[in-house]
Amino acid sequence: MKRILIGLAFAASMGGCAISTQQEVQMGTEYAQQINAQLPIIKDPEVVRYINVLGDSIAKLADDRSLDWQFFVVNSAEVNAFAVPGGYVYVNRGLIERAQKMDQLAGVLGHEIGHVVRRHSVKQMEQAQGANIGVTLACVLTQVCNNQATGALINVGGTALFAKFSRDDEAQADEEGVKNVVRAGIDPRGIPEMFQILINERERSPSTVDAWFATHPLEESRIQATDAQIAKINPAILNTLTKDSQSFQVFKQRVRGLPAAPPPTRASR
Repeated sequence: MKRILIGLAFAASMGGCAISTQQEVQMGTEYAQQINAQLPIIKDPEVVRYINVLGDSIAKLADDRSLDWQFFVVNSAEVNAFAVPGGYVYVNRGLIERAQKMDQLAGVLGHEIGHVVRRHSVKQMEQAQGANIGVTLACVLTQVCNNQATGALINVGGTALFAKFSRDDEAQADEEGVKNVVRAGIDPRGIPEMFQILINERERSPSTVDAWFATHPLEESRIQATDAQIAKINPAILNTLTKDSQSFQVFKQRVRGLPAAPPPTRASR
């Protein structure tokens, strides 16, 4: 945790300086190492293989910077997903278990890939203007920190990098997500469908999706916006795109069959 805080502070100290792709990848690699040390990452070979094959099929067509994209499944029952600069994307098993079809999970990956392509986190760093920023991603993204002291730590300077984007950023990532999955031959209608699944769950069991809504402002207007974007696609093309696959259903059942997610634990200060 200490190394990631130092890294973020260094990035913030750069103020308005532009961050190159090389610097983005270097920082992202460091952050990913720290995240993987803090979060319960699923190591099952078949789970790892599938999420990377699906993720790569979308990411390789979305970005021309030859990033080494890597995708991870977090063994957490909470519904969430996030991306780290440089091409590292994480999805909680709780979200996978709620996706009914492949295109719904692909839409989430396409959205997170959109954040990386648009460099939203990098732009936050560039605009930090030397603020004293401290954040631990494990706390913000899986709610493992449930004490006020740690909660204050992750919001020093009023900013939690990689954790919460503006509504404009989310709208841009939605737009990119639609484009990304279509390029990969996947039906984009899974994106608003997944949004609706999460909104419905918020009404039934809000605690299970608290982490998602804390980091992804989601309202019915986003469903309307993605529906409107999708409506502009030629129906003849739209109807040729893939909605689901047997391999996704096998993958989902394999995730469900893994040992139960560990209960959240308090992260050290």
